[in-house]
Amino acid sequence: MKKYILSLLTLGLLTTACTTGFEELNTDPNRIDRVTPGSLVTPIVYGMSTYFTVRNSDFTNQLMQVSLPYAQNSEGYGVHHYNVSETAGNGTWNTCYTWLRNVREMKEAAEIYQQPIYQAVATTLEAYIVGILTDSFGDIPYTEALNAEEGLSQPVFDEQKQVYATLITKLEEANKTYKESGTMVGNDLLYGNDKSKWQKFNNSLLLRMLLRTSKKTGFNSFERLKAILANPSEYPIFTSNADAALVKITGLAPYDYAWGRRQDYTNAEAMSAFFIDLLNELEDPRRPLFMTNARRVENGKEINIGYKGIVSGHNPTRNELKVDYEPSTPNADLMVHTTLGTEIIEVIMSYAEVEFIKAEVALQTGDQAAAKTAYEKGVAAAITQWKGGVFPATYFNNPKAAFNGTLEQVLTQKYLALFFNDYQQWFEYRRTGFPKLPKTQYMLHDGVMPTRFMYHNDVRRFNPQNYKVAAERMGGDDVMTKVWWEK
Repeated sequence: MKKYILSLLTLGLLTTACTTGFEELNTDPNRIDRVTPGSLVTPIVYGMSTYFTVRNSDFTNQLMQVSLPYAQNSEGYGVHHYNVSETAGNGTWNTCYTWLRNVREMKEAAEIYQQPIYQAVATTLEAYIVGILTDSFGDIPYTEALNAEEGLSQPVFDEQKQVYATLITKLEEANKTYKESGTMVGNDLLYGNDKSKWQKFNNSLLLRMLLRTSKKTGFNSFERLKAILANPSEYPIFTSNADAALVKITGLAPYDYAWGRRQDYTNAEAMSAFFIDLLNELEDPRRPLFMTNARRVENGKEINIGYKGIVSGHNPTRNELKVDYEPSTPNADLMVHTTLGTEIIEVIMSYAEVEFIKAEVALQTGDQAAAKTAYEKGVAAAITQWKGGVFPATYFNNPKAAFNGTLEQVLTQKYLALFFNDYQQWFEYRRTGFPKLPKTQYMLHDGVMPTRFMYHNDVRRFNPQNYKVAAERMGGDDVMTKVWWEK
């Protein structure tokens, strides 16, 4: 701090001693002194999608019984035992607020350069990032956040109800701006400056947020969802995988794969029996895209035994997980391809999710025909969004796959569709209780799913009063505290 003050004093003395002409003569005409709004789009998109691709693998996949750590000699409780530490959300907190600062800078630059289209893009990205934050923690600093430079270092926590109301209103406003504003001219990794696709992303996020609040009667969520879906000219949404927020990554600098090495993604990882069993029942073509074959040694030879996982939440005592085969492991080529330069995708929001939202809305209104159509489109989209994903014409001939008119079936397929999509499987499970995950006696919290992250420990230290208010209002700062839309 002393060095910082001394530097300021020195700078002040130098500035006083210098003439105006010196400042003018030393202005570099080739140097950009103000960021342009379009230059911020790609860093935010890439930074968020890559961070949450890794976070999905490390956290969501364990919690939601997709994959889990595997080593015959390992012991101890993991996330798949519902062991969520008090610091588990620190990285999410830091990452989201870091990129929200860039979003705010984009808004400010859009105003300076009079480019309202980037005000809309910033709003869409803000809703995406703040949505993850509030669904992960509950009440969060929002309206007063990121104002330390203005002297506000202890922001109040906004109630989640108000956060959602504000974001929904902002998305509605951004939808109008997209229609009325000009063209995009920046570097856009996601949509290549196609504002019509940004508008569809904006409105698809609006669907997600309205559905997330559907238990709360004051939001009239299903009525608003039906009105949006009935008016595609006013509210364009995703209608194909080409519209979806799927970030294409080649692994070539500066757009490296989320993992630097293939083994960092796949080593000591096995697929969960629950996830594989679901796909096996459906005879699902995503299996070879997502995972390897399990193997067993018979008569001195290693043979493939199909797709077979291990049980999540197993006995954590050393050597107590005894299987006579090597389970299926993640297919490294899905996320870190053997051939550098081969395109992979990182999921921000899929078209399949939109179709499953439509299916749920249709079921709520008793429109079985519309629900069946949306369900089948959602399944097909979820398969074909992946490189090499081919939808078989006979898929729905399987009784396990054929539409049966239940919400459980729709949401179970939605669970499969949300594979590698940040925390969305976890959020949706908390909202609906589907899919029905098997429990074991070794899971913590009596086998009840944790419902949030605890606040960053720095918040408790440096913003104690506002932290205390928020924690007491929510019912405690605990991983088992339910957030507003769950209650």
